[in-house]
Amino acid sequence: MSTACRRKRRAMSQMNVVPYIDVMLVLLVIFMVTAPMMQTGVEVDAPDAQAEPLETDNQQEPLTISVDAGGHYFLDDGSEVPADGITSYVSSQLDEKAERPIYVRADSTVEYRYLMSAMIAVQKAGAKKIGLMADPAPPDRN
Repeated sequence: MSTACRRKRRAMSQMNVVPYIDVMLVLLVIFMVTAPMMQTGVEVDAPDAQAEPLETDNQQEPLTISVDAGGHYFLDDGSEVPADGITSYVSSQLDEKAERPIYVRADSTVEYRYLMSAMIAVQKAGAKKIGLMADPAPPDRN
């Protein structure tokens, strides 16, 4: 063979990104499918109410305290907290003005004393914006 037939192959200086795009799209689909399934907090069957949703200040993320049917208290991340620990936790999460909204979610079958204990603990922490959460009432079907 002659030297003219033998050509040296030059190394390709460009990177093939097509496989990376495929992986990225697969991950995007996986996250889009699983994101609605990821529920934070505690499963609480809140009572239904025909109330208008509250206008929220988007500058501060609300803090949610949940009370389950057994009277156990839970924070936003799902960790259980004793009743006497709510006040210290909430006060550590509030700023100087105590303007961060605090929502209390309670199961519809929870005893009133557990709900009031949570409300009093939040109030003792110095919160100024306290609200109760409920599920929207189903529409009337007449």
